[in-house]
Amino acid sequence: MFVHLAVHHPKPEHSDELLASMHRVDAAAQGAPGLVQIGAWKDERSDRLVGLALWESQEAFEASAERIFQAVADDPFDQWCQQPPDVFHLTQA
Repeated sequence: MFVHLAVHHPKPEHSDELLASMHRVDAAAQGAPGLVQIGAWKDERSDRLVGLALWESQEAFEASAERIFQAVADDPFDQWCQQPPDVFHLTQA
């Protein structure tokens, strides 16, 4: 199992745009070989947005990542976010 976890720090006035962008990533990932689950989550305490994707393997993620993230390549993250996202690539220890 491989987990791609991204914690986003949206500016409050751009939270909806960033969430829509995350949903475009979710849609682009549908049907990707090795994808187990993908989704966007909102932390109620901090208003951060979290993208979580579970993959069968890191290789499966890497084979699809470029195509998936192309769906949001032109989104103005620098305008929507307070800082770059914290991105984690997690494997079981």
